[in-house]
Amino acid sequence: MPVSICRIYPDVLGTYGDGGNAVVLAKRLQWRGHEAEIVDVRTGDPVPATCDLYVLGGGEDDPQTTAANALAVDNALGRAIDAGAVVFAVCAGYQILGTTFNGSDGPRPGLGLADWATTTRPRHRPVGELLVEPSPELELPTLTGYENHASLTVLGPEARPLGTVASGVGNGDGSEGAIQGRILGTYMHGPALARNAALADLVLSWIVGPLGPLDDEEPEDLRRERITSARSSRRRWFARR
Repeated sequence: MPVSICRIYPDVLGTYGDGGNAVVLAKRLQWRGHEAEIVDVRTGDPVPATCDLYVLGGGEDDPQTTAANALAVDNALGRAIDAGAVVFAVCAGYQILGTTFNGSDGPRPGLGLADWATTTRPRHRPVGELLVEPSPELELPTLTGYENHASLTVLGPEARPLGTVASGVGNGDGSEGAIQGRILGTYMHGPALARNAALADLVLSWIVGPLGPLDDEEPEDLRRERITSARSSRRRWFARR
């Protein structure tokens, strides 16, 4: 059977090319001889509870609230997670998986599918390159992305950080992103998996097991170029809210 990759609400959760993460995942499977299919679910359509992998992207406050409300209706995503599905979520998608997030009218309940909360608004909006040193047990190289968000996230005891921030803001406490079970959340846009091939393979390995190598010269060139750019600036970028 093909590995089914559900791209949730790309019409409202797809800033900075986040929808491309699903394409990267599918292609990296197909290049290795695995069958893969992308299932696009737009706002108002039912989310299937039987896919292997779910991808959520970023979005502004109102679309984020719309997505959270729609996903809460039948808890299909929650049932999929309980059945062993993998989730890769970016920015707004990352936030709504937790217990709370900031909507346009203030704090709102999240889906409660992961042990993190997003309630604090920074004085200035973090915008710019984000450089992350992954947690050692993940055995990943330095990660790179682009952040643009107006909230900070605190992890609970059931979640662990994806890594520590080398440049940028991330969660706001020196950590970036989160992993809980087979859920991975991050503030890295880019799309993140086009910039970080090893991170894409980590996510895929949770479904199909160990993966053989690919010729990743081009994505590695991009990753190194973005790392060099972020390190040369050595400063945090902000935009006033």
